[in-house]
Amino acid sequence: MILLIKGLKPLMSFIEKFKTKGVTNIIIMKTERLNKYQIMWVFVHFDLPTETKADRKNYTDFRKNLMRDGFAMLQFSIYVRHCSSRENSEVHKKRVKKWLPPKGDVIILEITDAQFGHIEFFKGPKMKDRPNTPQQLELF
Repeated sequence: MILLIKGLKPLMSFIEKFKTKGVTNIIIMKTERLNKYQIMWVFVHFDLPTETKADRKNYTDFRKNLMRDGFAMLQFSIYVRHCSSRENSEVHKKRVKKWLPPKGDVIILEITDAQFGHIEFFKGPKMKDRPNTPQQLELF
């Protein structure tokens, strides 16, 4: 059973109720609210050669690895991933660095959710809708 109790006083009374019933193991987890400065977006920009068969395979493998890791195509050769924290974004940046192809240019850019909120997307003369931000699910 998972309960979310806000405040120290309700938490202490909750613990006392269970202690009187003989419960000895109570796990208390601190929950932190995510804010727009903790949530990160990782952008991967790349310009890879596709002249030879080996170059095309390297390009395809790199792109497929990005998609398998949860990156979505924002534009051709620009992929973006939503990360719940700076630590989580570091994990994904390390993965991208492991997949770097031998030729070509790759840029990894990391911005906060607040900065991402200021991006304007346009398609032709009309303003384009912003991509859906994934729902944040917190498991205890």
